[in-house]
Amino acid sequence: MSYHYTQCGLDNVYLKNGFKLHQTKYGEGLSIEDVEGLHRLIGTWLVDLPKPLSGAELRFLRVEMDLSQKHLAAILGAKEQTLRLWEKQRKKAVPGPADRLLRAIYIEFIGGNGPVRTMVERLAELDQIELATICAQETDSGWAPVAEAA
Repeated sequence: MSYHYTQCGLDNVYLKNGFKLHQTKYGEGLSIEDVEGLHRLIGTWLVDLPKPLSGAELRFLRVEMDLSQKHLAAILGAKEQTLRLWEKQRKKAVPGPADRLLRAIYIEFIGGNGPVRTMVERLAELDQIELATICAQETDSGWAPVAEAA
């Protein structure tokens, strides 16, 4: 008996094992032994599929990379409103260039410490910084940041 795992935001994911169903005071609950590994498998499966990504699949990959709509839109060269529309149209295909770039970014993101992963992680951090200052100092080898602003 397989479990239809719609909690991930996708309509086409089923689990054969690796989960436990239990009753809570709010109804049926689900526990997954290795949710991070499962989501990595789903993401890799999505980018390997020889079909255009849908809006729901784009959203799944964006959430897995911990990116806001604003920052993923900037990476893809789209407007935030456009990305929202793509995600809202869950079954509609994402346009080709955005689809291909998102696949490349996701694969690099899960692959390790490459430059794309570093860029994605830094962009995800931008949501948490409201105001930043830099204090620069000219040195013999050029300008460099210093620890304290004067």
